[in-house]
Order: sequence, then structure tokens, then C-alpha cells
Amino acid sequence: MELSEIAAQLDSDNTKDRMLALASLRDVSAEEAVPLIKKVLNDESLQIRSMAVFALGLKQTEESFPILLNILETEKDYGIRADAAGALGYLEDPRAFEPLIRAFYEDTDWLVRFSAAVALGNLKDPRAYDALISALDCEEVIIHQAAIAALGEIKAISAVDHILRFAQSEDWLVRQRLAEALGNLPTPKSVSALKFLAKDSHPQVAAAAQISLERLGEAL
Repeated sequence: MELSEIAAQLDSDNTKDRMLALASLRDVSAEEAVPLIKKVLNDESLQIRSMAVFALGLKQTEESFPILLNILETEKDYGIRADAAGALGYLEDPRAFEPLIRAFYEDTDWLVRFSAAVALGNLKDPRAYDALISALDCEEVIIHQAAIAALGEIKAISAVDHILRFAQSEDWLVRQRLAEALGNLPTPKSVSALKFLAKDSHPQVAAAAQISLERLGEAL
């Protein structure tokens, strides 16, 4: 589809047309895509706005970061704020660290805090350590998943003792994230825990533990 066609479709009154136009931007360069994405950032459809915010995380230009930062800090809809946090992680821009930490500590919605924790992992910035450790004490299990995964991403060896308490979590996704994270944290305790998790009753946990054991076989 030509750029002019995509631009025209983004102005359509039909939600599906606008959605298809946004989807077709995936093969368009960031410089050409971002001006078109901006056209629907305030769309009446939350789904289209969500797609547009996500797209800004994948199409990086000088404009992407300030636009996403503004959305994270001023948007009323928590789902769109969460999308902005996630998209900032995709940009892997170190400037996103402070705003993401702020969102993690201060946002009132768990979904935004979850996205901020995931994004902090994507940034691979070791300064996120204290925030991610504190996230392990949150009530929401989904935030435990994000924090454990992110601690693995930032290769926080000193987090091993903190995350091992989740080896017998009732939530299999928490156990899977733990198995994946331990593959980035080469310590004897990690190996012992992975051997335990490799016998997990859930096949995806056991498989993740096996992959991590193989990875640590090379690292240890």
C-alpha cells in the first residue's frame, strides 16, 4: 500500500480501515511512519490509540520519546499509560529510566506499574534494582512476574536470594519467569533451583528451567 493510501485510510470514518492502515505501517520506515501514527494518537477508538502508542515504540525517531513520555505522564486512561510505558521500554532509551521509575512507584493502576517494570527490564539499567526488589512484595502476582523477569534482564546476581522464594509459587507463570531469569544469573544457587524447577509439574516451567540450565552450563 502506498503512503498516500495509508494516510487517506487513517482519515476514514471506519474504525477497521484506520486499524488496517496502522497495521500496514509495519513495513514503512520510522521517518515516514511517525507523522502518520501521530494522526491517530487521539483517535476516538481506544484500540487504535493503543496500537498507535505501541507503534511509536517500534518506530523510533527523535519525536518518539517525547511523545511517549507526554502520554505516560498526562494520559487519563490507564491502559494507554501502560502502553506508553511498554513502548518506552522498546525504545531502549536511557532517558526513560527516571519516568518509568516514577510511574512504577507513583501510578495508581497496577497495569501501568506492571508495564513500567517490564520496560525497566527492557532498558537493562541496573539502577532499577531497588524498585524491582520492592515489586516482589506487591500484592499483584502479575507484578511479581514482571519484576522477576526484569531482574533477570538486568543480570542482578544479588537478586537470586530474593527471587528464589518464588520457586514454589502457586502461579506457574511466576515459576516460569523465575526459571527464565535464573538463566541470566550464574550462581550455584541458581543451578540448584533450576534443577528443582526442571522437575516442575507444568511443562512450560520445566522446559524453561532446562533451557536455563543449558545456558548456565556455558556460563558457569
